Amino acid sequence: MHPRKPRLPFANAWFFPAAALYAAVLLPISVLGLLGLLPALPGLVTPAGHAREMLFGFALAVIAGYLLGPQPLRLILSLLGCWLLARVGALFWPGSWLTMGATLLFAAGLAWKVLPRFVGAAKKWRNQSVAPVVGGLALLSAITATGLDYGMLRLLQHEALLLLAALLFFMGGRVIAPALAGHAQNEGRRLNARVQPQLEGAVLILLALALLLAPLSWLLLQRLAAAMLVAASVLCGIRLLRWQPWHCRTRPDLLVLLLGYAWLVLGLLLLGLSALIPTLPATATLHALSVGALGSLTFGVMGRTRLVQRFRDPEARRWIHPFALLLSLAALARIVPPMLGLQPMPWLLLAAGCWSLAYLALAVLLWQCRDVPVDRPRATADQ
Repeated sequence: MHPRKPRLPFANAWFFPAAALYAAVLLPISVLGLLGLLPALPGLVTPAGHAREMLFGFALAVIAGYLLGPQPLRLILSLLGCWLLARVGALFWPGSWLTMGATLLFAAGLAWKVLPRFVGAAKKWRNQSVAPVVGGLALLSAITATGLDYGMLRLLQHEALLLLAALLFFMGGRVIAPALAGHAQNEGRRLNARVQPQLEGAVLILLALALLLAPLSWLLLQRLAAAMLVAASVLCGIRLLRWQPWHCRTRPDLLVLLLGYAWLVLGLLLLGLSALIPTLPATATLHALSVGALGSLTFGVMGRTRLVQRFRDPEARRWIHPFALLLSLAALARIVPPMLGLQPMPWLLLAAGCWSLAYLALAVLLWQCRDVPVDRPRATADQ
């Protein structure tokens, strides 16, 4: 009898800790540099550089960890090495050949391993939509590494934020719906509204149209794109309410995911309203999605994924769940003060501190969830 082949490691065992540590360190360094309290790194001297590292550094690492699945260790470490090299280059030598080469290799490797799974294997168009979203993010990460002018960079980052919102909506729903259904079954209930495919398809179409119309210069089309974002927010809110979140009071792990989804609803609403109401501060609308939705949902998904893989129990380390509230506090500190005209510096520091503390706690959790080799009896000749 031949010995069983060793199980391939999950990419998230490597990418999730790297993403959590990068998020915890990057944000305070970036904010302190922008405020003049520390010397700013060359790649973080502008808010666009800060946004680039959040969208294409932190977020893409989480996407890689979640979507790559089990892979040969050599491939995982090669992609992780490209990602690390791209981050170092983007921070210290933005626009250099080193940065562009490493970014392109990482983006190409991610697309090469992820896209065929959703184009060839997926049968429903809603599942296939993951391919263009991930492909678009990979392409934008490579383009923005070339050193574009500030206006074009901001435009592409806005498009990347919409792509991330679509991915958060789709993948977040695919994580939350079965988890809530299982919880309902354990309580003797039945959750009829799970994935809600018609609603899911409608939101994906609205986000795709908003993505195409938003960059156009015609004001009427921009306002139409904004209206589509508002409509997508309403449908997301309906989906959230049909999940009956009030039944999850005893499950903080599920409440973390639902809170992140609620931030997605608010973020899409504010992003749409910002194009219709010029007086609405842009920083408030962007951070509702980037800090509130992206931060909370990635925090919940990373922690839940590793807890289930390591301990088969998403509640195995209940101490981590309250730290998710720090991300909501960070989002509020970036949204409310600009709307009230308050002095931004203390609120920026508060937001950076809350974000960093939450992701440092997540890094500790991911260390506790690290894969521990298990000694197995060797197969003998007479087995």
